[in-house]
Amino acid sequence: MKKPQVVIIGGGFGGLTVVQSLRRANVELVLIDRTNHHLFQPLLYQVATAALSPADIASPLRSVLRSQRNVQVIMDEVLAIDKERRLVVLAEGEAIPFEYLIVAPGSLHWYFGKDGWEQFAPGLKTLSDALDIRERLILSFERAERVLGRPEARKFLTFAIVGGGPTGVELAGALAEIAREAVVRDFSGLRAEDFTIILLEGSGSILSAYPSLLRDKANRFLEELGVVVRLNTKVTEVTEKGVYTEKGFIETVNVIWGAGTRASSLLESLRVPLDHQGRVIVRHDLTIPGDPGIFVIGDAGCCDDGLGKALPPLAPVAMQQARYVASVIQDNMREGTRPPFIYRDRGMMTTIGRAKAVAEIGSLRLSGLIAWLLWSFVHIFFLIGFRNRFRVMSEWIWYYFTYKPGAQLIYWKPQRREKDSGLG
Repeated sequence: MKKPQVVIIGGGFGGLTVVQSLRRANVELVLIDRTNHHLFQPLLYQVATAALSPADIASPLRSVLRSQRNVQVIMDEVLAIDKERRLVVLAEGEAIPFEYLIVAPGSLHWYFGKDGWEQFAPGLKTLSDALDIRERLILSFERAERVLGRPEARKFLTFAIVGGGPTGVELAGALAEIAREAVVRDFSGLRAEDFTIILLEGSGSILSAYPSLLRDKANRFLEELGVVVRLNTKVTEVTEKGVYTEKGFIETVNVIWGAGTRASSLLESLRVPLDHQGRVIVRHDLTIPGDPGIFVIGDAGCCDDGLGKALPPLAPVAMQQARYVASVIQDNMREGTRPPFIYRDRGMMTTIGRAKAVAEIGSLRLSGLIAWLLWSFVHIFFLIGFRNRFRVMSEWIWYYFTYKPGAQLIYWKPQRREKDSGLG
C-alpha cells in the first residue's frame, strides 16, 4: 500500500521537530521552506550585533536530515493551500499533494498598518534581517568617527529600539555592551558617553509576560548598561530622519523594530477564522475547523492554554505542538478520539547582557549571573549540531574575557551607495 504523504510547510522549530519525530513512521515526508536552513532564532540578535556569525546559529536542512530516509526537502515558497484538492501550490508552479498537512511558516514583522516604516526600522526575523542590521550598525560607527565633533555625529551614535519584549530587551542590552566596550576600543575617536541607546515601549513595563520582580530587575540591568528605557511611549512615525513619538522626536539613522509580529498571509488561503494577528484559530487538536488532516502550529496558530489565554509565540510551544501532531499522525486516530493538546510550561528566560539575565521556571525567579548561565547552557543544548554548539560556546568564552565580537564584517555590495543605508 502507498504510504500517506505528510507535507510540512516551514523548517523552523515546529516544522523540523515534526519531521524528526516522524523519522520512524510509515509515512512519506515532504519539508518545504523558502530557505535552505534551520535558523536558531533565539540567538539571531547576536548575529545582528556582531557577536556571532550566521553559520553559528543556522544549519542546512539537508545536512540536519541527511540520515533520515523518509523525507524530501524542497526549497521553494508556498503560494497557496488548496484544501479541497489536497494540494500545496509552490511559486515555481509545482503542486504537492498531501494526506496530512502541517502548516508552520512562522511569523513576519508587524508595523500596525504602517508598512512604510520597514525601510527605516528593520525587524529581526531572518538571517538577512540580522545581516542588514549588523551592516547598518557598523556603517554608523564608521560614519560617526568621520564626522566626530560635528552636530550630525549624534544621529549615527543614537540607537532606538522599538518594543520592550524579549527581542527588544536583548538587542538593547547587547548593543549597549558592544558599543561601550568593544566599539570604543576599535574606534579610537569614540567614547562610551558618545552613545545613546533608547528602548521605546508603548506600555507601562518591559517584558510584560514576566512577574513584576523580574521586570524591575531587567529594567535595572538595562539602566546599569546605560540604556535609556522610555515606558508609555508610543511611536507615531518613523522616517529616514528618526523616530517620532507621543513624547517627542529622536534623531537617528538607527531604528530597530521589535514591537510586533503578524502571521503569514499564506494562512488566508485556508479560508478559516483568523485572529487580529492573522493567526488561525485552531481546534483542541491543533487542526483547522472542518478538516482533521490540516494542522497549524507555532506562530501561525492561535491556541488556547485552557485558561482562556493564547499561548505565546515561543520555540518550546512550537516544539511541543510538533511532537503532539506527530503522535496523532502516527496513531492515525479518527477525529473526535484525539486527546486535546496540553502545553507544559517549562518557563522562560531573557538575557540582558554579559552575566545579566532573568528567568522564570515554575515557582523559581532567577536573575543575574545564575540566570545568565542557565540561559547560556539551555541555548547551547538546543543548538542543532555539535559544531554549532562548540562554535557558539567558543565565541561566548572569547567575548566574555576580551569584549571582542568575532563577526564585525561588512559584505560590501559594489552597487551600494552610502545614501542607500541612510549614512550619506
